[in-house]
Amino acid sequence: MTELRVPSIQHLARNWHNDPNAIAKKLVSLARNPPTFNYNPLISATKDLLVLGASYDSVLEGLSRLPRRDVRNNFLEVLPLIYGHFSGLSPDFYQNVGRRHYQLGRDLAIPFDPIMIYGINGQLHFPWLSFWRSNPLDRERLSLFVTLADEILMQDPDLEDARFEILDFSCPRAKTPRELRITDARDIPRIEAAKKASMLETFAQGFLMAKSILAADPAAASQERPQRERNIHPGQDDLFPPE
Repeated sequence: MTELRVPSIQHLARNWHNDPNAIAKKLVSLARNPPTFNYNPLISATKDLLVLGASYDSVLEGLSRLPRRDVRNNFLEVLPLIYGHFSGLSPDFYQNVGRRHYQLGRDLAIPFDPIMIYGINGQLHFPWLSFWRSNPLDRERLSLFVTLADEILMQDPDLEDARFEILDFSCPRAKTPRELRITDARDIPRIEAAKKASMLETFAQGFLMAKSILAADPAAASQERPQRERNIHPGQDDLFPPE
C-alpha cells in the first residue's frame, strides 16, 4: 500500500486549499507519483559550505559529480547565489538546528527542518532557504507558512529572538535565471488565530481523506508511476522531509 507520509510545514502551506477534497486529491497524487529527486544534496552542500567551513570549490566539485544532468544543473544554478549572499556577511558563528514539529493534532506532528542559524554582533539570524524554481508560496499560503514557522520559533528558547528571513532562490519569471530575493518575515502578515485554526482543520481533513483513499485502493500507485517518471520537471522537489 502507498504510504502517506506527513508533509513538512512548507509543503503543508504549498498544498493548502480551502476545500479538503482538493487537498486530498493533491496529496494522493503526490504520494502515488512522487518526484524523482529532492533538494537534500543541495541542503547538505549548504551546510558543508557554511557550518563546516568547506571551500566553495570542494562543494562545487561535489555537486558537479551528481549523475543526473538536469538535477546537477539545477543545483549548480543555486549554489553561486548562496555563496554570493553569505560571503558578503561576517557571522560570528554558524550552527546546525535540529528538526522541530508543529503539533496539528494528537497524531499529526508536522516537521520543520531549518538548515542553520548564524549570529552577528549578538543578533541571532534564522534564514529560511527556499529552493523551489517557481515559488508557490504567495499571499495567503506564504502567510500561513510564516505564521506556523514563527510559532515554532517563539516556543523555542534557543530561537525565539532570532531574526527570521526568507531567502527565495526562485525564477522571477518563466524562462529566466534564478535570483535571490530576501524577505524579512516581519513584513509578512500573520494569519489570525481563528482563521489559522480553520485552515489547519481543513488541511487535517484533507490529509485524513487522502489516507483513506490510499488505503482503499493500494494498487493504483503501480499503474500511475511510469507516466510521472516521464514527465518529471527539474523544478519540482520532494513533498516529504527525509526520515
